[in-house]
Order: sequence, then C-alpha cells, then structure tokens
Amino acid sequence: VQLQASGGGSVLPGDSLRLSCAASGRIYSSGVMAWFRQVPGKEREFVALIRWGAGTTYYADSVKGRFTISREKASKTVDLQMTTLKSEDASVYYCAASSEWGIRPTTYKLWGQGTLVTVSS
Repeated sequence: VQLQASGGGSVLPGDSLRLSCAASGRIYSSGVMAWFRQVPGKEREFVALIRWGAGTTYYADSVKGRFTISREKASKTVDLQMTTLKSEDASVYYCAASSEWGIRPTTYKLWGQGTLVTVSS
C-alpha cells in the first residue's frame, strides 16, 4: 500500500479545509488509517484515526468537535475535514496506515508525504 496526501493550503483562522489521502493497494477491513501532524522541532502528533472496515473513529482532544475523519472504500481515500481552524492547527499533516489501532507514530509503518496547512491572518 502506498499513500498520497493532498489538500493542504493557506487559510484564515476560522476557515475550513479538507485533506485527502489516497491509498493504492489492498486495505484490510481491520486496518487503521490515521492523520498525524508535525511542526518543525516538535514530535509528530496524533490527530485522528479510522478503522477501515467498521469506520470507527478516534480523535485527539485538541481537534475533537472540529475535525472529522472519514473513509471512502470505493476510492480508497481517507479524508480529514477540518473546520474552525486555529493558528495552532498549522502544521505539516501526514496520513498513515497500520494493521493495529493506536495513536503513537511508531504504530504506523506506512506513511504518505506531508501536506502543509498554514493558518494565519
């Protein structure tokens, strides 16, 4: 499986943005897809994840209620809809895949390239 992230950009505080991650190859129903983010000099931070088969989701407290992760099985994409963006959401966002449920970056063996989100007035 390979992952290709897209959708980053520059927005104003309070705006919305949708990131997308396209996966190639087979994804098992037990697999987990996730979004992380990282700013220079800081550790990679968990944002949200979704179980591929059941669609079960889990969010970091910092984004709960503002971000929504979803998956489309037919197109093998995982989207992250971000609303009410704040300056602290500015980061490079990465999609990742794992066979295990978890919020640690080390749980994920497959990563897409990052996509930059800038939130600034």
